[in-house]
Parts: sequence; C-alpha cells; structure tokens
Amino acid sequence: MSLSAAVAQPAYADVVDLSSYPIHDPGSEHSRALIARCRQELTETGVCSLPGFIRPGAVTRMVEIAGQLAGQAWRSDAEHTVYFEPVNETAGPGDPRRRTVRSAKHGIAYDYIPADAPLRRLYESDDMTAFMAAALGKERLYRSADPLDALQITVFEPGDELGWHFDRSEFSMTVMYAPADSGGEFVYVPGLRSDDSPNYDEVATVLAGNQTRVRPMHNSPGTLAFFHGRNALHRVTPVTGCRPRINSVLTYGEVPGMQLNDLTSKLFYGRTSS
Repeated sequence: MSLSAAVAQPAYADVVDLSSYPIHDPGSEHSRALIARCRQELTETGVCSLPGFIRPGAVTRMVEIAGQLAGQAWRSDAEHTVYFEPVNETAGPGDPRRRTVRSAKHGIAYDYIPADAPLRRLYESDDMTAFMAAALGKERLYRSADPLDALQITVFEPGDELGWHFDRSEFSMTVMYAPADSGGEFVYVPGLRSDDSPNYDEVATVLAGNQTRVRPMHNSPGTLAFFHGRNALHRVTPVTGCRPRINSVLTYGEVPGMQLNDLTSKLFYGRTSS
C-alpha cells in the first residue's frame, strides 16, 4: 500500500469529511490552510466554526445512539454559579459569585457511549487530538482522563437550558447533531474575563440582562465548533420547540489527567468518577 493510500483511509474516514478537513494529513497545504483559518477565526471572533466537519451518516448514527441511550441519560435541573463553585455568601448581592443560574439537560456520560460510536472513535484518535492542538496554537493537548465527561452527549428537551457559565477547561469543543425547532441557541461573550482579571462587574452586567456583547453561534448538524470556554461566558437558551437539541462536547486539556470536580460531576451526571 502506498503512503498516500494509507493517509487517505484512517479509521475515522466515515466520520469526518476529509476532503474538506484533512486532519489525517497535517503536512498538506490544504491542512495548513485549515489550521491558519481556525487560528484567524479564533483571534477575530473568539470562536471557530467548521460546518460539515462530521459526515451526515455519522450525525445520523449519533442521533440514533442518543435515542438508544435515553434511559441512561442523567436528568439534571439545578441552580449553580457561573463558576460551578459553591455560592459565596460573603459577596455582595450583585456579585456573580453569589448569583445562581439554572441548567437543565439530559447528559449521557462517556462510559455509556459505545466504543464503535462515530464520535467516540474520532475523539479517541491521535489525529483529532493533534488537529485540535494545532488549530488552537498549542504545542500539545491531552484528552480528558474523566471517565464521565471526556466525551458526552447532551440532549436538551423542551424547557431545558444551560445557564450562563465559564468552563473549567481553557477551550471547549462541540459537535452539533440536531438543533431545536426553536430556542436552544448557543450564545457567548468572548474574552469576558482573563487569567489576570475576573472582571466581576462586567460578568454581573451580562447576568443582569445586558446583551451588548452577547453573540450567537449558529451551528448546523455536523458542525464542529471550538472557543475559549474558560474566558468566554456562554449559555444555551431555553428550548421552546418540540424537537430536542442534541450535541456532544469533546474535552481536552494542556495537562494530562484532567477531570471534573465532584460538584460539577454530580450536577451533570448524578455521580462522580471516583
């Protein structure tokens, strides 16, 4: 077998549109242009969106798996702070460390997703990990060590939502399978805080309803999107239609062994990984 043939047929060739997104061939001119595009979008908007990254057949299969695993999904409906930390009772009444928001969804944990599921095969590939690192301008990334949260499927039924929050990981990656009929919109505020400044006043302004800096991210089925989730405040608005919103979150970090804290794990999966 020639080298070109080997490169052209990775194990996840049925999952990713490799003609448009050649993550299997990082040395190619096409791949280098893709990486440059991703970095530019992240710099300019705080988000990179890659429509059609996942093939339609793989999207359909993931929707089927979500339905098959519906009985394993953890139904969460709880109040939490935007930091996924206990409420700070000593903070002032308008301080975001004291204010809570609502999150309600059905989370299917990583350990329930079949080993041959399209997105699990892609997530566990070194090519995908290397592509994400390159697109984010990182020397190296590691897949999450969390047996529940490394890759999950999230289903938002009518009335469900994901409250405003910052992620605990620096970057967040999502794959859309099925948008809701109405509602269920992903919105975000890029760069609202930094490692040097928590910017509590501006966070409080957004929580109070100020929409000035809020941006929508419209994802069609099969879209891979990633953004600076640790510093971008973001949410999924309440689903108001009849059709649920279904997506996956892929978790990576710059250090090995990354896992959720127990508070967040119990909130979204009803159990901890320990």
